[in-house]
Amino acid sequence: MGRTDKESLLARCRAPELRAWSADWLFWARDDQLPPPGGWHIWLMIGGRGAGKTRAGAEWLRGLALGLDGFAPRPAGRLALVGETFADVRDVMIEGVSGLLAVHARADRPDWKPSNRRLTWPNGAIAQVFSAEDPESLRGPQFEAAWCDEIGKWRYARETWDMLQFGLRLGAHPRCLATTTPRPTPLLRALLGDPDTAVSRARTRDNAFNLAPAFLSAMARAYGGTRLGRQELDGEMISERADALWSRAMLENCRERTAPPLARLCVAIDPPASSGRHADACGLMVAGVTEDGVVHVLEDATLARVRPAEWAARAAALYRRHQADVVVVEVNQGGEMATAVLREVDPALPVVAVRATRGKYLRAEPVAALYAQGRVRHVGALPELEDEMCDFGPGGLSSGRSPDRLDALVWAVTHLVLGRAASPRIRGL
Repeated sequence: MGRTDKESLLARCRAPELRAWSADWLFWARDDQLPPPGGWHIWLMIGGRGAGKTRAGAEWLRGLALGLDGFAPRPAGRLALVGETFADVRDVMIEGVSGLLAVHARADRPDWKPSNRRLTWPNGAIAQVFSAEDPESLRGPQFEAAWCDEIGKWRYARETWDMLQFGLRLGAHPRCLATTTPRPTPLLRALLGDPDTAVSRARTRDNAFNLAPAFLSAMARAYGGTRLGRQELDGEMISERADALWSRAMLENCRERTAPPLARLCVAIDPPASSGRHADACGLMVAGVTEDGVVHVLEDATLARVRPAEWAARAAALYRRHQADVVVVEVNQGGEMATAVLREVDPALPVVAVRATRGKYLRAEPVAALYAQGRVRHVGALPELEDEMCDFGPGGLSSGRSPDRLDALVWAVTHLVLGRAASPRIRGL
């Protein structure tokens, strides 16, 4: 049942029913906010800012402490709350607008003693408060369950986590919920790489019902598609390799909202060697260069698993829409087929065939040097291309797949400023 359906149902309820339904977390929660099925020990909830992580954590701990259906077969007597600092546990996890005190009805609300760093429920359940700044404080206490918040920000993350795990030894099935906005820390990487970790994900916009529309619009305009937006709003783990030719910081520094007047434009194609379900993607990139030699990457139009006629039609459409000067296509894989299929789509298409004589890494190095010099700019966000760039090292991509987007980018930049190109003529966008 969707949220609109639920609101329609509530509109038909009488006052007593309305109060009961509105307080029922299992009725209102999204699937990603509810405990995953199965016998997991660690539940990792990764989400953007305002995605409802705190509410999910508070409701889960409440369900355990009270032994509610859907959470626990009986009340859990010993619980732990672990945050970045004691102040964070107090201000967010306990006293916050979505914290533990807020989600309880008055009758079953726990007694909060800040000086003792302890919550005590009417049924005798106890939750102790800990800070990730003091891992040793977790040496000794034992628990049935724990809620850890913002583990991506913990100062002593691994030490605190390890001490907590040693203390999760009470009850028939001790378990732990970690709620966090993702950051590429060693602890988060380890948890995500553990097949026994149950993972749920949420984006900020998934919780739009509880957020101001103006906030969502402003965030989308300012950060949509950027590294920061993908991490803080979409809840994505944004990583990069130490040996990659590009870094996230480098790409963020080369971002622009709009392109200036460009002297020449090209559509670059890195065609797949085959078509079908397991074929590589067809890299398609649009870029232009100013009179003073600064390249602006305008669009990543890469297509996955398409037939030659389809990527050729897309390339021709890009050429016309951007009023480009030329279509650059690599012919190593398809030979004359690549140029022939473009001619079939549009016989008047100006096509330049290029052939790779060096490996991908060697071809990409001079292009990366141009980025370091500030001579290549990205117009807007190009997240999938940038992921490839920050994962491309001497051995290629970590996945072993072909860097199709990056290849098309390299051909575009090479044609515009590193290879032989037509003399410039100014054009406006």
